[in-house]
Amino acid sequence: MFSTLYTSVFPLVKEKYPAQVQFILRQQIQPWHPSSTLVHEAATAVLRLAPNKFYEFSNALFEHQKEYFDVNVVHESRNQTYKRLAKLAGTTGVEEDKVLDLLEVADKPGDDGSLNIGNKVTDDVKLMANRLTGVHVTPSILFNGIVENSISSSFTPQQWEEWLEKNVV
Repeated sequence: MFSTLYTSVFPLVKEKYPAQVQFILRQQIQPWHPSSTLVHEAATAVLRLAPNKFYEFSNALFEHQKEYFDVNVVHESRNQTYKRLAKLAGTTGVEEDKVLDLLEVADKPGDDGSLNIGNKVTDDVKLMANRLTGVHVTPSILFNGIVENSISSSFTPQQWEEWLEKNVV
């Protein structure tokens, strides 16, 4: 679905509905896939460092998503996965070393002795969790803040155009 949105629907909306429609991509971590958190943390790091590159990086993540599926990360450390994600961010023009700096988890306790310190985007991710929107599956589309179940992940650009023409005033 993201590829269709990024390559077809976003340009259509920019052309036909620039003042009426705004897309907001809300990350939906899937905790049953442990690497999902790492991928979302990388997107959060990009959002913090280069907000104008967020959608481009998100597109790159979707194009390379299988590289971060469970079986492809099971034999590497968390920081090794972060290094690969930072490198992917670098392909979109975001400074790889700055992304990695936000993602890496230290191998020593925090200044106060805490051991579960997370990384420099942990608090951001906590705030971005979609606990209150009613989103339980991905992808989910909300229109005016309400889950729109008529839109499916297989929507074509033509279906999007028809839906927008019918629903955007």
